[in-house]
Amino acid sequence: MAYVGGQPIYILSGSSRRTGGRDARRSNVLAARAVAGAVRTTLGPKGMDKMLVDSSGNVVVTNDGVTILGEMDIEHPGAGMMVEVAETQEEETGDGTTTAVVFAGELLARADDLLDSGVHPTVVANGYRFAAAEAREVLESMAVEADGELLAEVARTAMTGKAAESAREHLADLVVRAVSAVREGESIDLDDVGVETVVGGSVADSSLVEGVVLGEERANEGMPRRVEDARVLLADVPLEVRETEVSAELDVTSPDQLRAFMEREEAELRGLVDAIVGSGANVVLCRKGIDDLVQHYLTREGVLAVRRVTDSDMRALARATGARRVSDFGDFSAEDLGRAGLVEEREVGEETLLFVEDCENPRSVTLLLRGGTEHVVEEVGRAVDDAMGVVRVTLLDDRVLPGGGAPEVALAAALRDFAEGVEGREQLAVEAFADALEVVPRTLAQNAGLDPIDSLVALRTKHDAGATAAGLDAYSGEVSDMFDLHVVEPLRVKQQIVDGAAEAVELVLRIDDVIAAGPLSGSDADEAFDG
Repeated sequence: MAYVGGQPIYILSGSSRRTGGRDARRSNVLAARAVAGAVRTTLGPKGMDKMLVDSSGNVVVTNDGVTILGEMDIEHPGAGMMVEVAETQEEETGDGTTTAVVFAGELLARADDLLDSGVHPTVVANGYRFAAAEAREVLESMAVEADGELLAEVARTAMTGKAAESAREHLADLVVRAVSAVREGESIDLDDVGVETVVGGSVADSSLVEGVVLGEERANEGMPRRVEDARVLLADVPLEVRETEVSAELDVTSPDQLRAFMEREEAELRGLVDAIVGSGANVVLCRKGIDDLVQHYLTREGVLAVRRVTDSDMRALARATGARRVSDFGDFSAEDLGRAGLVEEREVGEETLLFVEDCENPRSVTLLLRGGTEHVVEEVGRAVDDAMGVVRVTLLDDRVLPGGGAPEVALAAALRDFAEGVEGREQLAVEAFADALEVVPRTLAQNAGLDPIDSLVALRTKHDAGATAAGLDAYSGEVSDMFDLHVVEPLRVKQQIVDGAAEAVELVLRIDDVIAAGPLSGSDADEAFDG
């Protein structure tokens, strides 16, 4: 580092690699477009699946965009930005990840053409920002209020084209009931909906448990397998002899001393069990270990006990049963117990699971998903996860849009009208944004084996006639009213697609230098500038 006029000047070593100007931008654009192209064929109800195979031979079969991108071995920083678009879309809305990435890739392709025509990158970025802001307002004006039936339709739409499609009616009902059950005012935490997948049976055998399903078994086979009218104790401490932090040695000089010590230990454990039984508890779920002697006493008292329950399951159990997690038995009473109509150990498929269900007012529930093979049940889990995400945002926002490419065609027409009032070269960028939106219906048509040009012309004709809900029916190839076909999507999903893609593309367009650097961290950078 050198100083000129008191200002630090950073000099790259001869071994540093640097790509600047048009080459830097072109590298990032091509890498990002390659990622978008990798997931493009998965879009829509007729989209294809991808088989991802790692170096160990492990296989994932899916058409879920964020899963595909998350499993791909991506090193290029420009391509990594597309992964971030998908991850943000998934985190914010639960669905629309593939559409967001495909749209971002098309925005970059259109921007590349403008750059070749001599339009400056900042002009393109500004135009895209104007278009995204206008698109949000247009989407707001298009949205309709969601009623109870539309919730199920939103869930079914999210699962269309995935492994869960064969049982989407059944699964959509389960998802709506599950998400509605954990709603608390204007807050919905999907962590309160547990998802347990079991290989065996069919997808239609999936069910909703109004409580919690645990993968742990009874601590002792002599304990009851089934307890009705369960009074549940949640113990955060081990049910063992209490240990002190002070290290000590026991000097035993006679059998009587040893016997007396063991009797005191046994009396302490017996007192612990007496306190548990005296409280009325007949089910004990422990975060830590349970001493063999405690297991013996609990078995004699007819108490069902489970040990090594995970912290996340303990949290779910507390919300489902209303129990208070006990960390000190010196301050423990019957008021700390939770309630469940039934606690039962069952064989499901090839697994043994413990059901804590029929809770009076469960704030935590579990979706038990079934499938014939491991790959099927995993893909069903991903589809249900998407469905829960869209049901959640629909419940919170209460606004939906037609699917099938209808919003994109309507937005494209509205933005072309909007572009006429935009001055300067930004008008070209707004028009490019409108053209990029139509990649969605074109891709839906292409993946369905239809002619994308004919389909797009038919869609434009319908929209010009005022049918703003007209979208592409990928099954019949016809342009139809999407509300009539029950194909609907949450407003927030489309808004996030527009915002996320536009922001990521703007970031890519503003990069004019790619420099190979050492390890980067905020603290190192601060120290360098301070020095």
